[in-house]
Amino acid sequence: MVSDGAALNRWRLVLGKNAGQQIGLESVRLVRMDEALDFLYGREAGADVRGEKSPQGGREASQPTVAHWLSEVRCLFPRETAEILQRHALDRYQLTELLADREVLEKMEPNEALLETVLSLKHMMKGSVLDAARRIVRRVMEELTRRMQSDVQRSALGKLDRSSRSSIRSLRNLDVQRTIRKNLAHYDMEKRRLMVEQVYFNGRVKRYNPWRVILAVDESGSMLQSIIHSAVMAGIFAKLPMLDTRLVIFDTAVVDLSGYVDDPVETLMSVQLGGGTDIAGALRYCESLIVSPHRTMVVLVSDLCEGNTRQNLYGVCRDILESGAKLIALTALNENADPAYDRTVAENLAGMGAYVGAMTPARLADFMAHVMRE
Repeated sequence: MVSDGAALNRWRLVLGKNAGQQIGLESVRLVRMDEALDFLYGREAGADVRGEKSPQGGREASQPTVAHWLSEVRCLFPRETAEILQRHALDRYQLTELLADREVLEKMEPNEALLETVLSLKHMMKGSVLDAARRIVRRVMEELTRRMQSDVQRSALGKLDRSSRSSIRSLRNLDVQRTIRKNLAHYDMEKRRLMVEQVYFNGRVKRYNPWRVILAVDESGSMLQSIIHSAVMAGIFAKLPMLDTRLVIFDTAVVDLSGYVDDPVETLMSVQLGGGTDIAGALRYCESLIVSPHRTMVVLVSDLCEGNTRQNLYGVCRDILESGAKLIALTALNENADPAYDRTVAENLAGMGAYVGAMTPARLADFMAHVMRE
């Protein structure tokens, strides 16, 4: 039964800001919901209600504002409600330019906010607009990869990596293919001779018995930032010779993207945000990928809101831990490490011996290096 206070709050959200002086809102979350609804439906009220400084019709709203609104909607409302709001934004108002006009999309500044917007709406994009969206995803992901790769190289995991190009210039270490590829621009057509300006050598890296890292990433809409950073980290890990990296994404189904692990763009374009969540089913699949338990880390990136029974989840987590593999449950993996998760599940997993927490990518690299050194 809905309390009088809850009913009053709902009516206040329905009536909008016009009722602000008569009916107050009881929490910051409700205020944020009110602002998100006003951003969209306030367009019908006109300048006399919304105020002279408020955006009219949506075209003048800057891209970060639109991206922030989409993020707020995903965070504050149930999935079904968020989809309705998004559909109203596209069908009834002038936010359709994000989907229908390739030139408008290409003029926007590629950044993480735009990346999140594109990933939220990519399933509605077609043709040249989708191609433009894919180019934006690639540009932003390349920049994120450069930044996060530098963090990994500075981390303890970077100190374990010996994959850098060797300074020992010997025939045994000669990287023939890379040397040819890098010097093709200097090919002498007349003499039909390759002019080699720089010779490249491989580091002599022992790949015997690498650690297997299995990243299992929840596709929930609330995990979008963590999904982005997980895709980048998987790509970086895939290039480290002491790691054998596998990547799976899941909702109620599991998709193994290990074949695309070195291409974060393809990973993200495969993600379908929203839907149910079967963490136990995903971890059971990850368990099947464990070959050498004592040299395996299963990294679960999820808000731990299980859609299946919790007992199934606890059972598979216990099996993974008892096998000797490490289980790491990350409630957030992004630059801010801001978690939102089921605390009961988190406490129970921690009690079993799993590491549970929120991390920045650099902190994850440090943590993995610590595990590998134990």
